[in-house]
Amino acid sequence: MRSFNLALALVVVGWSIALNAQSYKIANRIPIPGDTGWDYMFADSANRQLYVSHGGDVEIVDLDSQKPIGKITGMNRIHGIAAADDLNRGFICDGGDNTVVIFDLKSHSVLGKVKAGTNPDGIVFDPASKRVFAFNGRSENMTAIDAASGNVAGTADLGGRPEFPVSDGKGKIYANIADKNEIVQINPATLNVENRWPLAPCEGPSGLAIDASSRRLFSVCRNQKMMVVDADSGKIVAIVPIGNGADAASFDAEKKLVFSPNGRDGTLTVIREDSPDKYSVLETVPTEKSARTMALDVKTHNLFFSSAQFGPAPTPTVENPRPWPKIVPGTFHVLVVSPGR
Repeated sequence: MRSFNLALALVVVGWSIALNAQSYKIANRIPIPGDTGWDYMFADSANRQLYVSHGGDVEIVDLDSQKPIGKITGMNRIHGIAAADDLNRGFICDGGDNTVVIFDLKSHSVLGKVKAGTNPDGIVFDPASKRVFAFNGRSENMTAIDAASGNVAGTADLGGRPEFPVSDGKGKIYANIADKNEIVQINPATLNVENRWPLAPCEGPSGLAIDASSRRLFSVCRNQKMMVVDADSGKIVAIVPIGNGADAASFDAEKKLVFSPNGRDGTLTVIREDSPDKYSVLETVPTEKSARTMALDVKTHNLFFSSAQFGPAPTPTVENPRPWPKIVPGTFHVLVVSPGR
């Protein structure tokens, strides 16, 4: 019995050490000049560059040195960013100009602009069809663009306001429809919306990630829930509690972890995929209030968040009942959160 108890204790200690090794902590803050707002981020792990939307600019940060190395300018209001590494092409949604901007991934020079719908927001490159898909928030549709030529391949009505899109790389793309509380499944070749799956009790789905291997979608919601959805049937297989103010989601395929950045709480929910249908909250990591958008570097497993300090909210008016507070000058930065080693 004494030997058994000792062995059990060693297992518990080993398990505790393994869990502690996963602990995520703030590792760096990368200051970036400018006091404008932000939206999506995109980590191009293959080319070791992080793209950060920042008002009308895209800031470029080296993923290894964690230092700014340049920017793409001359745009209006940046939202989503995507890359087709094998084509050396990057794509930016300029929501203020209703265009998708195409740029060279190495020189960062602008190669052209493609007319999209009204307020292009989320964007994703689908390797199966070699197309880029811009999801237009106000016109509630999707613009498909041939990634190599830059020509518009077609559009599709989505029947609601789209948020984050993802591709499974095998012939399906998915997007949250925020005002309908649903996920749409789209065929990127035919541009047909093949399925609409309700997400109740989710309210206001925004960030979306995918585990293409286990065929699971992870949709974070305004009412502090993450819905785990079967990517083939649309069945909700799990509901996991998250923090308040999530606007992004990421999945680390190597570590089998899902992340939800909760901007209003100033926390990061780290969720372990125990099995395709079972999930547990591993830890809640303190970050910063306003850190709600996120990018994952799949090489280092580092997580990046846009963040800033805000002043007091202005007095509400009839014309603007919910005014945004202003950014405190000089406080915009990229927050780096790293796993324990």
